[in-house]
Amino acid sequence: QVQLAESGGGLVQAGDSLRLSCAASGRTFSRYVMGWFRQAPGKEREFVAAIMWIGGITYYADSVKGRFTISRDNAKNTVYLQINSLKPEDTAVYYCAVDTSPSGRYRYAYDYDFWGQGTQVTVSS
Repeated sequence: QVQLAESGGGLVQAGDSLRLSCAASGRTFSRYVMGWFRQAPGKEREFVAAIMWIGGITYYADSVKGRFTISRDNAKNTVYLQINSLKPEDTAVYYCAVDTSPSGRYRYAYDYDFWGQGTQVTVSS
């Protein structure tokens, strides 16, 4: 079992920045992929970013490239999502997830085995 706990969300204004955190516990992390997804009201959950626990290779959705940065701190078993220049359309619940058996894919929610409870990000215009 893996437990994930997100934090760092909140109500911000357009143009602000936020750093979301996802603290992981449970299993020992090795060849896992950690991902961030988001879900806006009335929309499907969408991929945002992912990072390989070993090596730190990152992947981003085209819609967030240049504004979002995913990173990890192996010592703290924590993954971060830095979001800059926030826009109202970034408003969503942000979830972190872990894929314990990576298959080379990282964009699909069904590949991830464990999920956090989510943290709300609301961006006012």
